[in-house]
Formats: sequence, C-alpha cells, structure tokens
Amino acid sequence: MRYLMDSTVGFLLATFLISFIALIIFIASMARGLFDNSDVAAQQIFEAYEKGRVEDPSLDAAGQAALQRAVSPEFLSDAALDDMSKREQIDRSSAGPALLCLTFAVMWLIWGSLAGLISSIKLHAPDWLVEYAWLTFGRVRPAHLNIVGYGWCSFAGVGIALWMIPRLLRTPLVGARYAYWGALLWHVGVSLGVGALLAGWSDGMEWLEFPWPIDILLFVGGGLMGLPLALTLLQRKVDHLYVSVWYLGAGLLWFPVLFFVANIPGLHTGVQQATMNWWYGHNALGLWFTPLGLAAAYYFIPKVLGKPIHSYNLSLLGFWGLAFFYSQVGGHHLIGGPVPSWFITISIVQSVMMCIPVLAVAVNQHMTVLGNFRALFHSPTLRFIVVGTMMYTLASVQGSIESLRSVNTITHFTHYTVAHAHLGLYGFFSFVMFGAIYFVMPRITSWEWPFPKLIALHFWLVTGGFAVYLIWLTIGGWLQGVAMLDAARPFMDSVSITLPYLKARSIGGALMTLGHIIFALHFFAMVLRFGPRRIGHAAFDDVGWVSRMLRRNRKQEVPA
Repeated sequence: MRYLMDSTVGFLLATFLISFIALIIFIASMARGLFDNSDVAAQQIFEAYEKGRVEDPSLDAAGQAALQRAVSPEFLSDAALDDMSKREQIDRSSAGPALLCLTFAVMWLIWGSLAGLISSIKLHAPDWLVEYAWLTFGRVRPAHLNIVGYGWCSFAGVGIALWMIPRLLRTPLVGARYAYWGALLWHVGVSLGVGALLAGWSDGMEWLEFPWPIDILLFVGGGLMGLPLALTLLQRKVDHLYVSVWYLGAGLLWFPVLFFVANIPGLHTGVQQATMNWWYGHNALGLWFTPLGLAAAYYFIPKVLGKPIHSYNLSLLGFWGLAFFYSQVGGHHLIGGPVPSWFITISIVQSVMMCIPVLAVAVNQHMTVLGNFRALFHSPTLRFIVVGTMMYTLASVQGSIESLRSVNTITHFTHYTVAHAHLGLYGFFSFVMFGAIYFVMPRITSWEWPFPKLIALHFWLVTGGFAVYLIWLTIGGWLQGVAMLDAARPFMDSVSITLPYLKARSIGGALMTLGHIIFALHFFAMVLRFGPRRIGHAAFDDVGWVSRMLRRNRKQEVPA
C-alpha cells in the first residue's frame, strides 16, 4: 500500500511538472515564431468589408451609426456585396439548430430562475411551501442547479457555438439534422432529470444528481449536437483556426470525457467518490462553460468593435494555460476532508497557477476595448460581454485566493462559496451568453429586436440584482465563517448572523428573475415576428446603404 501511494504521488507530481514544462516550451516556441500569431491570424474573423466597421445587429440603423462614430470612421471595400452574400448563406445554414437550442435555453432560464428564487427564500423563510414535498429545499435546490447548468447554460453555449463555427470556418454548417435530434434528446433528458429530482430520485452528488439512466440521454444528445461542429471542421475553408475554434473544440472534447467518467454507475465509492465529484464539478465550470464563454468573448468583442484582438500571443497563452492548469483545481474544495494532503496541495498550486491564463485573457480583452469604452453606451452586445469578461477575471482571481488554506478555513461550508460560484457561472458565463444572443438573433431570424428599451432594462435589472446578490452574500458568508471558527459561540449564531444577508440575496435574485422574464418575453416576441422586419443584411439598414457607401469610398479615393 505504501508503494502504491508513493507511486500515485509521483505520477500526479509528474503530470503537473510535465504541464508546467510544456507551458514553458510553448511560450518559448511563440517567441521563436513557431505558432501563427501574426496580425493576419487575429483578423481571421473579418471579411474584407468588415475591417474598421462596427457590427451589432441588436441595434437599429441609427444605433449602428452612433456606435460607428464612437469607435472609428466608416470603411467599406468593393468586395462587400459578394462577401455579404456568402456570409448570409453561412448564417442560414446554422440558423435552425441554433434557434432551437437558444429557444430551449431561454425556456430553461425562466424555470431555473424561479427554482432558484424559491430556494433562496426558503433559506430565511424555511416554513414557506413546506406542504409540498416536491418544493422542499432538498429537492428544488438541486433542480435549480441542474436546470441552470444543463438547461440554460449548456443549451445557450451550444447554440452560440453552432452559430459561430460556420462563420469561423467560412463554410456552411454540415449535418444540421444531428443537432436537431441531439437538442431534442438533451431537452428530454433534462426534463426527465428535473422531474426525477423533484420526485426525490437523485444520485446525491452535486452536479451529478440526475439518475444515471437519464444521463444516457444527455450523453447521446450532447454527442449528436457536437457532431455537426466536427463535420464542419473537416470541411473548413480557412488555413488558420482562430482562437475561438480552439476553445470550442477543446470544450466539446473535454466535456464528454468528464461527463462519461463521472457518471459510470458503481465506479466511484467513498472518499474516491467525493474526489471525483469535485473533479467533475469544477471541471464542468472550467473545461466546459469557460471555453464556450471565452470563445464567444474572443469573437464578439472584436466583431462589434471592427478591430482585431490586442494580442494573438496572449490569446494562445490563455488557452494553453487553461488546458495545462485547470484539470485538478477542484480538490481545494476538499480541504479538511479525508483525502491525502498532497492531493490538496497540488490542487492549491494549480489554482494559483491559473492566474497566468486569467491575466492573459484579462489584459487581452481590456486592451482590445481600451480607447473604445464609449462603445459600451451604444452596444448592448458589448455591454453584456465586457461586463461578463470582467466578472471572469474577478471570479478566477477570487477562486485562486479562496483555494489557499488560510482563506479556505474561513470560507469553507459558507455562503461565501455560493456567491463565488454564481460569480463565475452567472456573472461571467450568463452575461456573455446574453450579449451573444442579442447579437445573433437578428441574424438568425432576419428580424429586429422589437423593443430596444427592454434590452437596457434587462441589463440594469440583472446587473443591479446580481450586484446586490453577490456583495451581500459574500459579506454574509465571510461573517458566517468567522462565527463558526469561534469556539465560544454556539453554532446557531453562525446561522442567525446570515439572515439579513440571505434576505438581501432574495431581493437580488428577484431582480435578476424579473430581468430574465423581460428577456424571455422579448426573445419570444422576436421569434413570433413582433416589431419591424430586418431589411437586407442585419449589419446595415439596407442594401442601398451599402451601394452609397461604396460610391462614397470610391470618390474619396479619387485624387484631387
């Protein structure tokens, strides 16, 4: 047994050292120019007519013009009409499956929000709705978590990925029918899983509560949704794969492995089961939702501004840093548990090392927007996504600090950890998805958002509500941890001290839920064709505008 333990320690240490050495080699190879990190690679997402031209289809013509003035002078090349026709053909190929996934996502967002609000209220009003077994906290809270994770977040991420991949590879989506069947199977799986949880049938592990027979539907459905992305990749018409494709491809490879290994029935028991649980739970956030969110951010921020990302080197460093360091960070949630101390130490070290890719992403995104922050006042897409990427930086740095034993001693088993989890999955991922949906829906439906003021109302409700939620729950969780460490105080003091903060959490959650309802109503109003129809290409008010721009550019090129 001693030999087996020593060999296990050696193996895990070796994998960490290999990851670290590989990162050093990667950085050196970039310095020597062995990777395509030129400006040409960063401009891969732009057509000829898009360079220097802002784009946010959630705006009307006047809004587009105001955004353009806030960023840079207008520019349009003679190749515009041909390129726009090709782009529209590509967008049409992915519109159906993307719309189906996003429709399911918005439906699950509402159900998840209501379940989360009920769970929040029960923490400070435990006698509320106790006459209904299926609405007890032990059932409705896991339902909320799984609805948000597998319903809203997964469907939104895959829907945006299905829309982005054909654009990034400049070829129509291949195998769209697989995505339709996969989305339906996944939706049925989530529905049955949530029904099982509300009925009291659960596997009892966070993020893995769905009974394993239902997991089969999700595994098959997820594979079918991912298949068109792989088939389209094989038909790509680009020489270089933009960094967003790297993130999307990695997430679509990592998640099936995580999900399959974690849900094999009877494989994990006892302490090993707890270790596997946090290995999966943390990696679902970092190796599934994070790649999808960062892929969208790296695409939509440059597209809205009409300028490439600040540094393609940094984008690659961020990707490989995530791949090298994230896989073992979940172990810091088991500090103080019956697991080997070396396992915890490796997890803490890798959690701290995550500062490398996080700072790479933060600097890159900030420098891309630097000088164009006025655009946030005009572009709903940019407003949501930039705030989301800021939350990614904050959540990641906070996670690295929280992994330290001295800090974890206070925050463990408290509401502080709950606030931190929402900062990542909601503050980062959901905000990025909101912004991405506002961008793609006019392309998918060839229809304008019918009520632009509702977009601003949605933003301020969810931003304000989440600020109340995050700040007060973080403070309450920290005070809860301090109270639990005081041996002179009874345990109930650590409970009663949180009550005002839990009430504030419910107020914030109610504002967020109201914002989600407005978003959903606006979404379905657009799907049902309320409001003005989009004429021509969604980036412009009409084709005649394009012709006028072409004539004006040609006149400007004529020497005096």
